[in-house]
Amino acid sequence: MDTATVLGMIGVSGILGAYFLNLFNLIDQNSYPYILINLVGATLACISSVMIESLPFTILEGVWALVSLIALVKKLFLKSKT
Repeated sequence: MDTATVLGMIGVSGILGAYFLNLFNLIDQNSYPYILINLVGATLACISSVMIESLPFTILEGVWALVSLIALVKKLFLKSKT
């Protein structure tokens, strides 16, 4: 397997894993682990999409990573205010 495929599989597995853990109430969608798994997963999948030159998936995963980053920063900021 090439590097792009490995990175993509790890990234997508992380995103789907977090989704299923949340779906079965094993992890909260507002928890640090959930947000971080999505951030890392989407970032890896985005890198993979860039490597294989797939613009639609680069946009999808890039936005997913950005939204996860915003959620993380927001959570950190709100926690420090309390």
